[in-house]
Amino acid sequence: MAEVTLLPLKQEDREQFIKDNQWAFKYGATEEFGMIDDHYEEEEEIISRKTIERSIDEGDAYRIMADGKKAGGVIVRVEGRRGDLEILFTLPECHSKGIGYKAWCQIERMYPLVEVWETVTPYFEKRNIHFYVNRCGFHIVEFFNSHHPDPDDPDMSEELNDQFPAGMFRFEKRMK
Repeated sequence: MAEVTLLPLKQEDREQFIKDNQWAFKYGATEEFGMIDDHYEEEEEIISRKTIERSIDEGDAYRIMADGKKAGGVIVRVEGRRGDLEILFTLPECHSKGIGYKAWCQIERMYPLVEVWETVTPYFEKRNIHFYVNRCGFHIVEFFNSHHPDPDDPDMSEELNDQFPAGMFRFEKRMK
């Protein structure tokens, strides 16, 4: 098993972090749908640069390291007793090695005052759904779709119709 550590994202690694994040999400969609895919946010990216940059700027970003090598990244935003897992990704060559789970466990230890964690993932991301529910202990609490967009995100209705017509799951994990 790899030794997994989280390092605060350095400015000089920001560009590669964004590219790695986009590659990991694109890989997942390509694995699910093949090369022809209509789930892109911008310029054939599942997750846009703008979305990643906003998450980095508004949250705490970490590089996931496995045995001293870059293996992915995670961005969280914490406000009081609530935490949002904005982004968690592992590079495709690091999948199914327990690296993402170890990184998530470290996040939980780093933010012991968080009582409720929340995240979302597209309906088609079976790998993510398995990870959050079966590995990390999250529960699906809401299903956003064209009939039920996120009331806290008025732009989501258009995004769901265009990018994720099958919908998005919202997950919560209540800490003990």
